[in-house]
Amino acid sequence: MANLTELKGNWNETKGKLKQKFAMLTDDDLLFAEGKQDEMVGRLQVKLGKTKEEIHQLIADA
Repeated sequence: MANLTELKGNWNETKGKLKQKFAMLTDDDLLFAEGKQDEMVGRLQVKLGKTKEEIHQLIADA
């Protein structure tokens, strides 16, 4: 995954792209709270049925 500072700075744009690609995702699924990145990745894993590595790649590619 991109470094945390980069990811936080571009999160709204990244979140929008993920929501366009996966319409079933909600703002709650994509809540990026300080210290809760693993929790968010876990929610995305369950919702999308993908591995942690696949989720990291989706975020990096968005």
